[in-house]
Amino acid sequence: MSLSGTRIEVMRYVGETIDASIDQFLKPIENYWQPADLLPDTTKESFLDEVKLLRESCRELSYDYIAVLVGDTITEEALPTYESWLMDMEGIDQGNPNSSWTRWIRSWTAEENRHGDLLNKFLYLSGRVNMHAMEVSTQYLISDGFDIGTSRDPYRNFVYTSFQELATNISHRRTATLAKQAGCNQLSKICGVIASDEMRHHKAYKEFVNKIFEVDPSEMMLALEDMMRKKIVMPAHFLRETGVKLGETFAHFSDAAQRLGVYTTMDYIEIAESLLLDWKIESIGDLNDKAQRARDYLMALPARLRRVADRTKIPALEYPFSWIAA
Repeated sequence: MSLSGTRIEVMRYVGETIDASIDQFLKPIENYWQPADLLPDTTKESFLDEVKLLRESCRELSYDYIAVLVGDTITEEALPTYESWLMDMEGIDQGNPNSSWTRWIRSWTAEENRHGDLLNKFLYLSGRVNMHAMEVSTQYLISDGFDIGTSRDPYRNFVYTSFQELATNISHRRTATLAKQAGCNQLSKICGVIASDEMRHHKAYKEFVNKIFEVDPSEMMLALEDMMRKKIVMPAHFLRETGVKLGETFAHFSDAAQRLGVYTTMDYIEIAESLLLDWKIESIGDLNDKAQRARDYLMALPARLRRVADRTKIPALEYPFSWIAA
């Protein structure tokens, strides 16, 4: 999609505040946690004993829980796709490594990269996962890429990231709670610190959209309407296993998340409602006629989605994921 000169100008405008956003929404590398800080220390004599305790703590985690945790991990590990997608947005100058937007995307990616690294190592030590099958799915997901309906448009991409970062925050918070209830306190802490990162990232992308609404409200409103009409797809919506069709495994992963209450249809609706409220969609002025109609659609959307959700049934049968060790 070819973007107008106005969008490029708006990206420059928002980009002027990126240095402050990095300081506000990302953590200094030297002072923040790394995966090794939350896992057994391989340099200590107590390493094997710690691994034994870790494995014992994972025994009570349910089949659906392990499936969801593996799916979350694979989603986090597909980060090369997400970075390359964002770096290709209009208004991003990849040829200038010191540009504000380039530094934001790389810094955000670097912070996000720790999530998949940490979860992968935990699952490897847990003894509950067929790591080869999981790694096949990860490679497939990166190889298959994704199409999230944003094209190269920064407005649509920032709607997507605002939504998705909050969705992942919810998912990781819920897995943290369930892990604690199962007596797996180490995993609970891991999911909790990842959720904290996701919330900061959500606030950053939400603020980018706020700034666009300040200077280009009609186009931003139309971009938001377009994304919500399409429905926000999950970044791992092409998830598959060996011998399984593209996206088929994701449907089973989503069913498991619904059964657990980790991420549900109602969560999707509530995220949409929270964004409409945070962006003050109902009161935004200076809209053209088309954007006003878009706002009307958006304000009526949560109620319509709730009516559909009331008729949605969650499959009760578990799916035999190749990822989970017998």
